[in-house]
Amino acid sequence: MSDAARRSYHEAAHKLAPSGLDSTGVPRVRRSFNEAAHKLAYRPVSPAPRPAAVAANGAAALPVADGERDIVAHAGRLVLALGALGVVFGDLGTSPLYTDQVLFNAHRDAARATVTGVYGVTSLIFWALTIVVSVKYAGVVMRAHNRGDGGGMALAALIQRRGVGRTIVLVTLGIFGAGLFFGDGMITPAISVTSAVEGLKVVSPGLSHLVVPIALGILIGLFAIQRHGTGAVGWLFGPVLLLWFVVIAVLGAREVALHPGILQALSPTWAARFMVDHGVAAFLALGGVVLAVTGAEALYADRGHFGAAPIRQTWFTIVMPAVVLCYLGQGALILAHPSTIANPFYLLVPSGGRIAMVLLATAATVIASQAAITGSFSIARQAVRLGFLPRIRIQHTSEMEGQIYVPVISWGLAVGVAGLVLIFQRSEKLADIYGVAVTGTLILDTILFLAVAHSLWHTAKWKLVLAGAVFLTVEVSFFSSNLTKVTHGAWFPLGVGLVVATVMVTWRRGREVLTHNRTEEEGSLDEFLYRVRMADPPLHRVGNVAIYLSPGKETTPLALRADVEHHGVFHDKVLIVSIESVSVPNVDEQDRLCVQTLGSGLFKILHVTIRTGYRDGTDVPAALALGRKQGLLFRSLDLEHASYFISRMTITPTSGSGMARWRKRLFVMMARNATSPMEHFGLPIERTVVVASKVEM
Repeated sequence: MSDAARRSYHEAAHKLAPSGLDSTGVPRVRRSFNEAAHKLAYRPVSPAPRPAAVAANGAAALPVADGERDIVAHAGRLVLALGALGVVFGDLGTSPLYTDQVLFNAHRDAARATVTGVYGVTSLIFWALTIVVSVKYAGVVMRAHNRGDGGGMALAALIQRRGVGRTIVLVTLGIFGAGLFFGDGMITPAISVTSAVEGLKVVSPGLSHLVVPIALGILIGLFAIQRHGTGAVGWLFGPVLLLWFVVIAVLGAREVALHPGILQALSPTWAARFMVDHGVAAFLALGGVVLAVTGAEALYADRGHFGAAPIRQTWFTIVMPAVVLCYLGQGALILAHPSTIANPFYLLVPSGGRIAMVLLATAATVIASQAAITGSFSIARQAVRLGFLPRIRIQHTSEMEGQIYVPVISWGLAVGVAGLVLIFQRSEKLADIYGVAVTGTLILDTILFLAVAHSLWHTAKWKLVLAGAVFLTVEVSFFSSNLTKVTHGAWFPLGVGLVVATVMVTWRRGREVLTHNRTEEEGSLDEFLYRVRMADPPLHRVGNVAIYLSPGKETTPLALRADVEHHGVFHDKVLIVSIESVSVPNVDEQDRLCVQTLGSGLFKILHVTIRTGYRDGTDVPAALALGRKQGLLFRSLDLEHASYFISRMTITPTSGSGMARWRKRLFVMMARNATSPMEHFGLPIERTVVVASKVEM
């Protein structure tokens, strides 16, 4: 496919003025450093398109080849590398702030300031990074994607759309993984910013009492600016973290040059010896080692923003060398000066540069926290689009992809983060609750990936067994070692994950029950149109355009039935609009609408299906205008003065089967607090009529 024929995947950043044409005649657009997807285009994996499939839920799916499309970046490597540094690697890159400090203070029974202790701990960190990040995520799991998108929710959407075996179980695991992500999203800002500000204690122990107030102030300020968006300062993210990685690499390399023997720690024999020599104590120390790989899932979750290749290149050429050098440098420093275990990261910095390092570390951790927050916003939006959460208010703070603000999620995270900082107050204590959610997410990603590889790729079983044995052995070891932290507060992220997963599963099941009951209430649309056509005396016709929102074309919209039965009128032009959420990130404009004529004679109506991906907006008037522009609707159709009709249902829980009563009440509560359909679907308030109805469940 030529460049000229490529279609825009999504405008990732600001639309800037074109500056001429390229060799193919396509206008050049100036790029910014923070541009994420950078005008991506579709690249079909399969050489020939295959026929459309049917999704597991019975809805018509996009063609299989369409679902396999990957992204092709049109930006330079420098832009992509800086963008990935600022978005993907903040958490992984700032983990050297606290990992060694936690290991050598909280796990002193095994992690001692001796040759075997230091070499063993450093070796475990290096091989954890190698196996989990380099081999699993960057090398293997990155191959699995949902139309370019990665992450647990994308895998769950892919499994649901393609009908993989045991779909319900696997999708539920994906939902639980999304719940754990929210728990992790609370801990990441708390531990990152607190550990950065704790550098003040190294600069001057008398400033210790200021750590919590300053950290809390920074975090509150970070959440306060969310509603304004981060586009104004987003261009700084990449360069700041690039400076961060250069600085920690230089600091680590300086200490390694003074004590080159630390390079022996790269051998796996030291990790094995450490585990054998210290037994149970070493196993428990794995709960601290896992801190080094926190943020590994971000490599995969942000695949849709940058593509697989740029993320891999950035990891192997910049991030991994920098963090490994920093860990080696801290190990060499501890071996030479055992007292530095109090805070090996900041004591690695010359005394004259520690204040500057505190400022740089604070900036880096704020960026890492921002990535966790925006990631939570994206997960929430995906869950709404995929039908796992009710409609919630989502604000787009700029034209840039990913620049959204979800008030209910932001306030929930803010309260959780502030509470964690006030309760635990030190990064070492926060580390006690960190790790369970992270390792749980790692395990769930592995299981979902193996299911995709087996069912969709038909990968040889011996390869799956080998990959599963390696990855799950490491990750289950990490997870089980972190279970000992449950009594110290690690129940918190697990509890958050369980609550969020329960809410999602309840909403999905409730929608299924409600849809079934609503279908019985609405009755057949074909029969309704027949009775309307045969009405005696004939119905009065109103000469305007009426648009009714309905889940499908099989049943009669309650608002349309009310117009006929209570008012005895039928509009001259009637459109029934249904929204079909497709389990892909974005739907092409030419694939977005499907129009079908229903009824006969003078009572013909149009049924319009609007397909939306979980990254697409749901603006019904704009979609209908697109259909008119494409010729799918009459060019003379007066959409600018059309009236919209929606049904607002009062849901009454009953003692009937289908769901437990407490889950029905939870569903009703969520439904009552969902955002207005007028706001969610972009309907004009002055031309929208709400018809009340009652449905039991």
